[in-house]
Amino acid sequence: MPADSSQDESALSRLRDRVRLHLAVIYPDGDSALADRLITAINYPADIVEPDPHENRWSERDTLVITYGNSIHREGEVPLQTLHRFLDVHFREIINGVHILPFFPYSSDDGFAVINYKQVNESLGEWRDIERISVDYRLMSDLVINHCSSRSQWFEQFRQGEAPGKDYFIVTDPEADLSDVVRPRTSPLLREVDTLQGPRHVWCTFSHDQVDLNFKNPEVLLEMVNIIVFYLERGVRIFRLDAIAFLWKSIGTNCLNLPETHEVVRLLRTLIEHRDQDVLIITETNIPNRENLAYFGNANEAHLIYNFALPPLLLHAMVTGNNHYLNNWLMSMPPAQDGTTYLNFIASHDGIGVRPVEGILSEQEVSELMALMEKNGGHVSWRNLSADEVRPYEINISLFDAVSQTVAGKDDYQIARFLCTHAIMAALEGIPAFYVHSLLATPNDHEKVRLSGSNRAINRRIWEAEDIEARLADDSSAASQVLAGLRRIMAIRRQQPAFHPNATQYTLHLGEGLFAFWRQSRRRDQSIFCVHNISPEVIEFPLSGLNLVETQEWKDLFTGHLYQDFRETVALEPYQCLWLTNLV
Repeated sequence: MPADSSQDESALSRLRDRVRLHLAVIYPDGDSALADRLITAINYPADIVEPDPHENRWSERDTLVITYGNSIHREGEVPLQTLHRFLDVHFREIINGVHILPFFPYSSDDGFAVINYKQVNESLGEWRDIERISVDYRLMSDLVINHCSSRSQWFEQFRQGEAPGKDYFIVTDPEADLSDVVRPRTSPLLREVDTLQGPRHVWCTFSHDQVDLNFKNPEVLLEMVNIIVFYLERGVRIFRLDAIAFLWKSIGTNCLNLPETHEVVRLLRTLIEHRDQDVLIITETNIPNRENLAYFGNANEAHLIYNFALPPLLLHAMVTGNNHYLNNWLMSMPPAQDGTTYLNFIASHDGIGVRPVEGILSEQEVSELMALMEKNGGHVSWRNLSADEVRPYEINISLFDAVSQTVAGKDDYQIARFLCTHAIMAALEGIPAFYVHSLLATPNDHEKVRLSGSNRAINRRIWEAEDIEARLADDSSAASQVLAGLRRIMAIRRQQPAFHPNATQYTLHLGEGLFAFWRQSRRRDQSIFCVHNISPEVIEFPLSGLNLVETQEWKDLFTGHLYQDFRETVALEPYQCLWLTNLV
């Protein structure tokens, strides 16, 4: 920082004061020098700029794809290079950002038990492959912040009593009362480990190969900040804070969403956006809806949060034809204030979580949904509620197969239902994110479940490039029809200012089987009435029910049909979508 730059020094001083306020909450008895160490680690530019927390750094043209680095495999080619080429050829019309799931050396959980945070898994490629992708696409990377692999160097140092790893993990008395701890797994919370100091019991929220890091040790926080800087220098522009809700542990609490956890997110946002205000944070918090919303803070925590209630509620609506819960939920969702927005998704590498609909769907309705998903080839994963009780945690199934039949049985509308589901996602407030296997209409992978022993493997197929490209070239295949349909949906969406992630949204009530809402552009010059038939029956509704401005012309963005007689009745075919706009 230039010594004679009073403006820059003032900005740096204000940043230092903000960091110290964060640290006073996290470490009330901490080292006063920690703020300076964190600021030094971030390596701020000389022209440090204070960010506007309410600036929207996205538009209606932004869309992400979620994929593993090796979801597409081509013999003799580096998987990350195969992925890059596949994105360019098949998805560029749909997406401009990519979330590459953990691409580091790992020991389990398909990447989420990280052995080395600063290496690329050599089976996928090298850092230069990641950097090349980041030039063409906005790159999201996981920061697996809650835990690391039991095979990591840090954990080996813990076993040997060597710095720095010896103090990086949570050692807990096995006799302690941990009955209040909430976690998404049924395995024992503590793992006994042999160390040079004798047996120790370490905290493992997710599995015994994923050992939780001890953020009560400030050196762990500093280590993560160094990793963040390393990723920034290699092109990462969105940080996904994996399992962040479980970060801080205090015995006697549920160890979920604790105040210190929220403050760590605020601190990381402050540190990151002062270096580059175009870099975003998204929190991965698969928890009940109200708790998830808390990670927006006051536009001072996550820039984006996953809309975790959307996948189970939308799935429930599509297979039952009942839009009651979806309507009520949408009405209850607060508009994200400027500087924050939702990430809308309906499928991912994980299952469809059911915790976010606790208090929305009844236990019976959740059970009926799970039974139908099992009928459609899926599985159910469970979590411990107490020592003697378990509850469903997520449904593991390919989304394409999840909508293969409804409560009424099989029909001929699987592809139409699938595309309608994604049209709804694309039209809602927020940024849409497509799982790669949704773009490719991938079915359940039962063989991978059998070989891996993991329910989640059902939706983590690795396609041979020649196989999936042949399917995409065959106009009669589900993959080809789905990708063509999604391209059309997204081509329309990206041209509509009313689909800006922060544009106005209101829920409409048009009756059973019609899920509808209104979007209005931020300049108020475009309205879009989004009406979706979520049933296998033709549904009619009066156009007058939309209260259209009669002095304007209204056109369906899908068919191009102009509506001029506002007294007419509109008939929507099963799973047909109507996006009616006044900008013609």
